[in-house]
Amino acid sequence: MMFIFTDISNKVHPMHGKTPFEPVRCNNFDLSHYLKESIMSKSVQNALNLAARILFVVLFLPAGIGKLTGFSGTVGYISSVGLPLPALGAVLALTVEIVGSLALLAGFGTRIAAIILALFTLVASFFFHAYWAAAADQAFLVQLLFFKNIAVVGGLLALAASGAGEWSIDGRSKA
Repeated sequence: MMFIFTDISNKVHPMHGKTPFEPVRCNNFDLSHYLKESIMSKSVQNALNLAARILFVVLFLPAGIGKLTGFSGTVGYISSVGLPLPALGAVLALTVEIVGSLALLAGFGTRIAAIILALFTLVASFFFHAYWAAAADQAFLVQLLFFKNIAVVGGLLALAASGAGEWSIDGRSKA
């Protein structure tokens, strides 16, 4: 492997005597060993994508089921923050969490499910974890929950970017 470097200074380079923008050739510089070592195998990538999907399901599916089984409490909580149509909001929230979780688990429509869950989590964070408006004795915990959700959004966006991997319905349909 040969690399060409360019010197952008206005002087003649003291080591090779070339003027700026003349190529400097390095014939003994081989990165192929390092590149092979740093690239993760497909099976490891697929295992990590599956693990990520399962971990998101562990977060969102129980939350959605909890909203379903405690529907009146969910509606009350939504109305306590002043959002309009709290019953509709509760139905929307539990649907996003349950259907989105099942989609991630199966790896079906993973990119879309991850983006929808990311947007849902981001919006919910501003309404339900508004640490800037929390009482002083609760601000730390609410802030922690807010930034945990922001990190979850980041993970969901990474999953949306990478896709479900080959160990999924999405991956099998590409094969």
